[in-house]
Amino acid sequence: MLTRKPSAIKPSEITPESIYRQRRKFMQDVVSTGVAGALVASFPGLILAKDKDSTAKLAGENLSAIGKSPYSTGEPLTPFDDVTTYNNFYEFGTDKGDPVRYSGQFKPRPWSIAIEGECARPGVYDLEDFIAPHQLEDRIYRLRCVEAWSMVIPWVGIPLGDMLKRFEPTSRARYVAFTTVYRPDEMPGQKRSVLQWPYVEGLRMDEAMNPLSILSVGLYGKVLPNQNGAPIRLIVPWKYGYKSIKSIVKIVFTEKEPPTTWNISAPGEYGFYSNVNPEVNHPRWSQRKERRIGDFFKRETLMFNGYADQVASLYAGMDLHKHF
Repeated sequence: MLTRKPSAIKPSEITPESIYRQRRKFMQDVVSTGVAGALVASFPGLILAKDKDSTAKLAGENLSAIGKSPYSTGEPLTPFDDVTTYNNFYEFGTDKGDPVRYSGQFKPRPWSIAIEGECARPGVYDLEDFIAPHQLEDRIYRLRCVEAWSMVIPWVGIPLGDMLKRFEPTSRARYVAFTTVYRPDEMPGQKRSVLQWPYVEGLRMDEAMNPLSILSVGLYGKVLPNQNGAPIRLIVPWKYGYKSIKSIVKIVFTEKEPPTTWNISAPGEYGFYSNVNPEVNHPRWSQRKERRIGDFFKRETLMFNGYADQVASLYAGMDLHKHF
């Protein structure tokens, strides 16, 4: 990620006052209706997309209240149609086109998230209570995300750490675990034993508190589509994409390292940390290069996906070949 000091920001990138005032008006409207309810009610097409043709008509439905984050990269964005039609979301199928093809029946509203474990304020929270409306201001993150391919996506969200602090984790909370919703009637991929369901993931607490870890509720200034993890998902851009769990329904503070789905499925291939590291190959392929969607040639994979300045200190003294 390319970060810049405030002094390096061009005047042309500063949000005009008129747009800022529009954002304020939007957020006032959100406060009166509840953030998730307002977004979904205003943009129902975003949660009903079933194929590539139906995603094209979403391009004009913008959330003008959202501004740009200081954590944004200046790299060209991956086209919206690619971001929303080429996905890994095994709950809807293993083919990259399955999520947009089969997610139309998924219902991301109403939605609640359970908070459990080593914290002072456990409970079940509606999404409207989970994310305070004012937190969405100035929260577009243009982040690189990498699996076997890579994209640059303008996520809309809030820092994960800001949210976790609200629940007052205790000194015993060394990790945080996440669980995806389990609805095989709406998520046909869960009827197959390709993975152990429901999908689970986890982070160390210091990873979760890093400002690059975000909870996303949208992309490209739009409500998060079903195929991209509606209504709320994790983004951890210095790790491989499968760490960024989708459609989250439970968050648990734990003392011990939590199980993770791909580590359960193939522990010799997928470690707990799953940091982007060109020096550590997958047993069946090299990870030294990646293919950016839209590019013909591959490019060199960057350590921590290019975010070493922000996250390398988290792993000081660790053997990253052993803790892969």
